[in-house]
Amino acid sequence: MSSSHITQLRPAIGIIGFGAFGRLIARHLAPHGALRVYDPRPAEPDAETYGAMRTGLEAAARCPIVILAVPVSRLAEVVAAIAPHLRPGTLVVDVGSVKMLPVAIMRAGLPAGVEILGTHPLFGPQSAVDGIAGLKIAVCPVSGRRGRRAAAFLRKVLKLKVIVTTPEAHDREAAAVQGLTHLIARVLVAMEPLPTQMTTRSFSLLMQAVDMVRHDAPEVFEAIERSNPFAAEVRQRFFKLAAQVEADLARDDDALAPRQPSMTIARTHAGA
Repeated sequence: MSSSHITQLRPAIGIIGFGAFGRLIARHLAPHGALRVYDPRPAEPDAETYGAMRTGLEAAARCPIVILAVPVSRLAEVVAAIAPHLRPGTLVVDVGSVKMLPVAIMRAGLPAGVEILGTHPLFGPQSAVDGIAGLKIAVCPVSGRRGRRAAAFLRKVLKLKVIVTTPEAHDREAAAVQGLTHLIARVLVAMEPLPTQMTTRSFSLLMQAVDMVRHDAPEVFEAIERSNPFAAEVRQRFFKLAAQVEADLARDDDALAPRQPSMTIARTHAGA
């Protein structure tokens, strides 16, 4: 069987957005589908390097599977742009770091007859540098039956650990899991340069976590901290507890500080 015939048998997959995560998706889906990539930015890097073909928005949107690898802040405009070109039965998948807002946008903006699957790969280009097998992905089936088959593909073929959940349950947990990680990383990066030689194992692990997210696009941090409806509450609790620790330390410092001699003792010594 010729390679061209094999390519024809593979499902066409449209990827809208070819940033760092879009390229990661292409790298791992190229063996399993004929990839059609659309990104309004100049054709750098070359899509063919990732086993994909650059195409227009309409062609990418007319694939039976369409993956939206765009920032959450741009999702509404992308959904509006692809909606007229989607075929009935198309499976539309998002990969955003939050789930309630993207799912609401897709429900409102996609035409009837389109199937919707919300996903959040709980990894990125840095943490997936050695491969994605064994890494986690949250899956939120929204409409249609193909989302369940997609979840089975992720688990059985790509060897991901699939967590089936709801958008609300996802965002509640992600508010702490991702919100705190990115928040602490943002502070530590601002404190640099930090020690690199006389370090403990725990400090090195902490900096490894920082390195995994320090190069994320600014839109990722914005989505995690601003588009998750539960993130503000987690931040406020964190800062409140941090302030309490600071207050406790300040109080302990005052208790341990050497006291000045009382005026009575000072006069007694003066008259002696």
